[in-house]
Amino acid sequence: MPRRTLRTAATLGVAAVMGAGLLPALTAGTAQAAPARHADDFDGDGYRDYAAYLPWSDQARGAGAVEITYGTATGPGTRRQVVHQNSAGVPGANETDDDFGTVRTSADFNRDGYADLAVSAPGETVSGRERQGAVTVLWGSRNGLSGGTNVPNQSPSAYEQFGSDLAAGDFNGDARPDLAVIDGSYAYVFRGAVTPSGVAGSLTRLNRDVGFFATRLIAGNVTRDAATDLVVIGANGLEGREGTEAWFVRGGSTLASGASLRLADSQTGWAADGVIADFNRDGYGDIAIGDDTWSDWRGRVSVWRGGANGPGASARIGQSTAGVAGAAEPDDAFGQSVSAGDVDGDGYADLAVGSPGETIGAAESTGSAYVLRGGSGGLTGTRSQVFDRGTAGVPGGRTAYDTFGAAVRLRDTNGDRRADLLVDGRQPSVRLPGTASGVTATGASWWGDGASADAVLQ
Repeated sequence: MPRRTLRTAATLGVAAVMGAGLLPALTAGTAQAAPARHADDFDGDGYRDYAAYLPWSDQARGAGAVEITYGTATGPGTRRQVVHQNSAGVPGANETDDDFGTVRTSADFNRDGYADLAVSAPGETVSGRERQGAVTVLWGSRNGLSGGTNVPNQSPSAYEQFGSDLAAGDFNGDARPDLAVIDGSYAYVFRGAVTPSGVAGSLTRLNRDVGFFATRLIAGNVTRDAATDLVVIGANGLEGREGTEAWFVRGGSTLASGASLRLADSQTGWAADGVIADFNRDGYGDIAIGDDTWSDWRGRVSVWRGGANGPGASARIGQSTAGVAGAAEPDDAFGQSVSAGDVDGDGYADLAVGSPGETIGAAESTGSAYVLRGGSGGLTGTRSQVFDRGTAGVPGGRTAYDTFGAAVRLRDTNGDRRADLLVDGRQPSVRLPGTASGVTATGASWWGDGASADAVLQ
């Protein structure tokens, strides 16, 4: 489902290539002195902000828009801003089905102290070519997002949907954010300056082999060096090798092709969601990939452990794993959305997993959300938790097709250094607090004025 979580070369062996930490808090008055503290603090006030996709709004009317809710010390505040392609300084124009804002990622691309937001419009028609797609960087400022700059589209063809996924990170290790973009079947990495004046520097096209079609991107640090690493999810169409795979690309001055992990025997790479976090606290980022389509949509999560040379051992976790509540059934869609954070403050990252197709009693596809706990042995089913609209304390009630868990996010919303669980469904989103013993429904509340967790939390 559309997302991107902050919830993001030379010859690469088999790959064909074309083209060659947080800082101290800033006040608004000194925001020009150093990069933004948070990758989603668009107005430089030291608080994280929230970017929502609006498929329909009075301003954009079916073209798509982004709603920014500016943060406070206790989470979203009351100040909001809607940005679309008819906004002042934003390239393009509102057209039905542009899907502006469906995929988002953020970073302080021009290093001016204000986070910027990269937004895709995969349905954009360019020079008569339907759904060629577009990517725009919206620029942060003291007053919030203002104006935008287009990222050069890499394909001249219709239906390539430039920007079908995005990821941000310092992929070449030069302490400046770079941008990775899916265009057609390829992943591109723009390495170098991304500023209001345009996009400069080198461009890398990643292509693992002839039959690999890139569909999703996951960015994070797997090897504990200075550069952000990239995982490219894709469908392998080569005869005899059909399926979905994850391909590791190590960041550095030269992007290096690494190992691959088989995810499923069906070509469903578009369905995967993923995150990189240190679940066993060994200093290396582990890759967690949710595939809700696996085994007749039962779904599962693949965990690929990080190391100095890249990912190695892997494990699979689903509703049939010991300690995980429920049972794996067709259409549960376990893994449709995943998110990492430390819910209990023990130093180990934990993983939230959405299962929006879960049927409970007579409530078909009412949905549920799981929390898998990290520890010295990594993610397991031990001490895992599950919540749904029928859990005591969770607002709302079980209804058919609510799809609770369609989007999950772990994020510290109140500054207590424990990640809270935010869950989206057709009913308004809810927040479940993180505590020393894990996530709790005690004190759970509606969240974000009914906006979805996927929307308000990148």
